This record gives sequence, C-alpha cells and structure tokens, in this order.
Amino acid sequence: MFKVIKRLLLIVVILALGGTAIVYGVLTLSLPTLDGKGRSDAVTQPVKVARDTLGQAVITAATRHDAAYGLGYAHGQDRFFQMDLLRRNAAGELSELFGKAALALDKKMRFHQLRKRSQAILKTLPEADKQLLKSYAQGVNEGLAQVGYPSFEYLLTGAEQQPWQSEDSLLVIFSMYLDLQTATFKRDQALIQIQQQYGAKMVEFLTQPSQYQAALDGSVLTPYSQTIPQLPTQPLAAIKSITANLEVGSNNWAVTADLTNTQAAMLSDDMHLSMAVPVIWYRAQLNYTHHNQAYQVTGVSLPGAPAIVVGSNNKIAWGFTNGYIDTADWIALTDSSKTWQVNEVIALDNGSVETYPLTLSEYGPVKYINNQPYALSWAAHQPYAVDMQLLQLEQAETVDDALNIASSVGIPVQNLMVVDSQGSAAWKHMGGIPARTVPSELAINENEYAATWQQNEVIRPFVKNPESGRLWTGNSRVVSAEDNARFGNGGYALGARATQIRDRLFEKQQFNEGDFYQLQLDNQARFLTPWHSLLLEQLKQQPEHNADYINALDNWQQCACSTSVGYTLVKTYRDELINILFSSIEASLNQQDGTLSYVKRDLEPAVWQLIKAQPASWVNPQFTNWEQQLQAAFEQTLAQLTAKFGNNMQNWQWGKVNELAIEHPFAKQIPLLSKLLNMPTAPGFGDSYMPAVQKTSFGASQRFIAQPGHLESAILTVPGGQSGHPLSEFYRAGFDEYVEGKHTPLLPQTFMHQIEIVPIND
Repeated sequence: MFKVIKRLLLIVVILALGGTAIVYGVLTLSLPTLDGKGRSDAVTQPVKVARDTLGQAVITAATRHDAAYGLGYAHGQDRFFQMDLLRRNAAGELSELFGKAALALDKKMRFHQLRKRSQAILKTLPEADKQLLKSYAQGVNEGLAQVGYPSFEYLLTGAEQQPWQSEDSLLVIFSMYLDLQTATFKRDQALIQIQQQYGAKMVEFLTQPSQYQAALDGSVLTPYSQTIPQLPTQPLAAIKSITANLEVGSNNWAVTADLTNTQAAMLSDDMHLSMAVPVIWYRAQLNYTHHNQAYQVTGVSLPGAPAIVVGSNNKIAWGFTNGYIDTADWIALTDSSKTWQVNEVIALDNGSVETYPLTLSEYGPVKYINNQPYALSWAAHQPYAVDMQLLQLEQAETVDDALNIASSVGIPVQNLMVVDSQGSAAWKHMGGIPARTVPSELAINENEYAATWQQNEVIRPFVKNPESGRLWTGNSRVVSAEDNARFGNGGYALGARATQIRDRLFEKQQFNEGDFYQLQLDNQARFLTPWHSLLLEQLKQQPEHNADYINALDNWQQCACSTSVGYTLVKTYRDELINILFSSIEASLNQQDGTLSYVKRDLEPAVWQLIKAQPASWVNPQFTNWEQQLQAAFEQTLAQLTAKFGNNMQNWQWGKVNELAIEHPFAKQIPLLSKLLNMPTAPGFGDSYMPAVQKTSFGASQRFIAQPGHLESAILTVPGGQSGHPLSEFYRAGFDEYVEGKHTPLLPQTFMHQIEIVPIND
C-alpha cells in the first residue's frame, strides 16, 4: 500500500511539474524579441528601440513621426493588453472581452459615447497630428505582431487582439478624464440630492471651506457663519459605512534658482492613482530631430498615447496634479425640453449583442436623479477635450513657452508646474476648461445654460517666479478667492496635504533632489493631531480600562509609520465617528442611488463644528447623548479592527492594516496566479491628508524630481516594471527601489537590448 501511495504521489508531482512546464512554455512563446532588426513602410529612416537595465525604452529616430512609431512599437511589445483595457473601458467595450460581468460598467461608459467623440475629433485634427497618430498606431501593431503569440490574458479570455487605431489613442486620453473628473459630476449629483432632501442650508453646511487652505496667493475663503442645520428625526437603523472615493490627484511643487545651488529651478511631481500590474506609466526617452534641432525628452508615457506626459527635455521640466476646478454642470430638464433616444449596441463575448437605450439632449446625455431628468454638460463631451497639443511641451525651451502652450492642450485640466534651466518656475491650468463663467455645484435651469460651454477658456490665471521662490499644488484650491468664483469647486481636496507641503517648503532656504524626495515621503500626521487629542481625552476618562489603547496613542509617533498602532486607532476612530454622524443622510441617499462618498472629503470642518456644539438632532438614535455617541465610535473602531485583523493589537500596526499590495487584475479572479503576477507586498508607509499618499493599491504612481540642465541628478521611481509579461526580466524591475525610497535615475542607464527598424526599401 505504501508503494502504491508513493507512486501516486510521484505521478501527481510529475503531472504538476509537467503542467507548470506547459504554462511556462506557453508564456515564453509570447515574450517579445528585444534584439535584432526589422523593416517597416511606416518609417522614413532607421528607428532604434533600446532597453536599459530597467527596461526603459530609448527611442532614437530622425523625425518626431518616426519617434512616435518607435514608442508605439515598444508599447505594443510591452503593454498591449493594458492599452486594450484602457480603450475598451473608455469606449464601453469590455463586455466583448469579459461578457455580461462587464455589462453594467459598459453601460455606464456608453453614457458618454466616447468612441463616437474620438472618431469625430480625429477628423478635425491637423493633418500632421493625424499622420503622427497613424505612425504610432502602426508601430503598436507591428510591435504586437513581432511578439507573434497572444499574451496569456487573451488565452484566458478567448478573445482576439484587435488592431490599434488612431482613434484609440484619443480614447486613452478620455480614459484619464474618466479617472480624474468623474468624481466632479458625481459629487454634484450628491449635492443635488442633498438639496432635494435636506435643503440648500445643509449643502452649504456640509461643503463649507476648511481651515486648510493653501492658495498660491494666500487668500482665504469666507468661513461658514450660519447655524448648524437641524437633522430630521432619524429612524433606528444599522450604521452605514461611508467609503470615501479615492482622491485621485497628485502633489507637485517647485522652487526657483534662488533656492538651489545650480542656478536652475527644480521640480517635484508625484501623481496619485490606483495602482495595478502593470503600472499605468511607461518609462521612455525620445531622441529625434525637428527643424534641424535635436531633442531628447525623458519621462513617463501613457501606453496608448504617443506623448511623454511628465518629464524633461533638459531645458524645461514639467509635472501635473489634477486641477479639480468645476468642469461639469447638471441641467434640470422639464417636460418641454427637447430630448431624443439612441440605441448603443454593446457586443458580448459570445457574439451576441445587448442594446442600451440612451437619452440625449442639446446639453448632453440625460440621467434621472431622484426621478427627475438632468442633462450632463462636461468638458469631456466638448470638441476641445482631447488633441495632440501636449507634444508641444517637448520642444519648449522656457517657462514662458510652456505657459503659452497651456491653454490649447486637450487633456483633463491639470495644475501644470513647470521649471526651466534659466531658474524660472511657474504654475498654470493646462487642459480643457469650459468658457462658461458661472460654474455651479448644484443643478442649473435651461435658461442659465451658456453657449460658451462649447468654447475652451483661453484667459487663465498663472503664477510665475513668486517673491518667495516657492510654488505648490496638491489638488486643493490653487487660484485666488476671486478666481474661485469664476472656475468653481469641482471636488477640491481638503487642503491638508497642500498646506503641509507649503509649510515644509518654508522650513528650508536651499534644496536639492534629496530634500525634495524626503518631502515626497513625508508621512507626518499633522492632520490627525486634533483627532488624536480628542480620542486620548476620551480614553483617559477610564484610564485603567483603556491602558493599552492609551499607551498605543502615547507612542503613535505622529505619523503613518509602519509600526504605529496608535495611528491606526486614530484613523479608524475618525472614520467610525463620521459613519455614525452621517449614517441617516447616507441611507437616504442610497435609496435614490446616491452616496456621500464623493462629499466625504468636504465634511471635516462640519464634523468638528458638530463635535464642539453637540446638537441633539445629530445624535444617532442608537444613542441617548453625545458622550455615548463618541464612546460608541471607539467601540466600533475596536470591533472593526478585531473583525479584520484579530484581537492581537500588534496586527493593528499601520504597516499591516495599510499594506501595499499591487495586484494584476487576473490574479484577483484566479488566486493561483497571484504569486506569478502580483508585485511583492510591502508595509504601509503613508495615508491620506499628507504628502506620502498611500493606500493598499493606491498612491504615488511615479516620483519625479528634476532640475533642467542637471538631469544627471534627476530621479524617476515607478512602483513596477516596464513589461506586462510575467516572465520578462523587466516585469518587476524598479519596484524594490520604489518601496525602499531609492533615487532611481531619470536618465537611461546601460543598454541591455536594441531593435533597429529600417525602411522597407533599405
């Protein structure tokens, strides 16, 4: 019997090893070839695509069009499935890959009709831009064809790889609108619902200006001065958990030459996005000639688009944070409003189709909010939403050049931060801004709709070389209080992060790249300090009973540090108290397909007013008074942490609770693949409301620091590798350096591979 069992075990082991060998064999077939020569009718002269030790793509070409081909070739080899998901998500075409499981998401995307908008915009682009997109698309398709065998994602889904088209690159830019501006009109929707159910005074109370304001001119918005509105009688119900939407945004800042020892200005930029495998950005350097002048542009590109999004040409360096000005309005429709219906046809994976009826109006697509029709006007729906003008930054030589370009670039509006080798630094809004002059966070009537929605705003505020020599943005209000009335609040960040950055910049008089990197990693918990004091005061009412928790708070280190249990207690306590206070509003909104998630970041000043005034109507019916309510928030904190992490407080350390886990989307569906596909986990090292933003799968998608003219010291770290292929030597390259906070060079290092593509007739 023992021998039989032994033989069976041996057979199982052999089969397992054989299965593993087959899997690896199939995966190996889809590895791209990174060395050799090829031919193409898309290039005018030889194009070289080299990879360095991190897999950074270095493109050397005679012209910008040839460079676009080379970048497309590299993207097609390394990131095609990611690009496919980006275009399909924006177009509402994921059901063709994933079937009915993706149908609800596709319908949500079809509401915006972005495929049709991309096709229409493409026809209006200058001929040179059309040709550049065509060169890029051919590069993508030929790079993909060179691989020769479909990647494992297509094998698992059974889907076919569809060729890349020029319009798909515009869809990829639209995908960033969806990431960066959807919260703007969803926040407005929530505010409309709150106004309908609780009145305008409640909206004003919940969205009042915070004490954290960091506008570049130092202006402060008028504080809320009205009484706290009474909350209607709440029914006894389970406490709702209000999950804040991810604050998709970024940090950037700059100093002028007076604050460096090189006489060049210096820029820092880290863009905060959801993180998955592969990461969103792709390191690249473009080398080409234009009008007899050589250009070298290094930074990160977005797979699917032919541009360097953030980077430097050694004369200027630029970076972005999401602008969050108001780029969307809901228009209340009436029975007499002109509307019509179209049918969007959504293809499924089995060859069948689903029809999605969509109501349109002259203002935009129509949605019912609390059973009333509203049309959405959004910058992404306008003809100026996307174009190829961002590429002009590659050839800018000064800050003034970049400022002149800003108003004509078709991207989601960003806070452009730009510096140059001559020592200047500046900020300006770059991207699509509707020229209507009266933005609204609540619905407007049809007679208030401005035809200037169809025009891009040209006149924009900017700041260049301020007297202090310092500039900063962090997704909160940047413009003056006066300009705020013109550009509106599209879901600004609270301002705590930007305030901390500003204050840190004024702590020093000289900066180098290391100083900027240290600030990017600043996880001091200044914002939570009042919450720490509130909780500690509460716990000390029963010091013996709460001794362990008091000890944790006494040693919380005032930072989102990996070993801090006290930080976890304070952060969770704040969330639980907000849940208790606003549960009835959340429950009421949920009944109408609404949520406070998009308003939660606004609530901080209102919460503190409630804590200090303790109005009776704001006591949840589960409790008899405010003392019980505050105590219950901590009891709920303990219950939540115990349920998720056990009752051993060492497991409540912030590094474990907020562990960084960057996963491949397929690993979530097929856990057996997780070890092969995911990045290694790492202890949590940051949080919200501080410069070092980090959640379990969200945070700084890149860290970039540069002084034009001195790029040998420039830094670019990315939380993942260049290749989307799990067997590639570049799949995880750079991840460890990111986690360890190392200064990964911006400029390419030793070349490891090179492909040369020559004209087909050579």
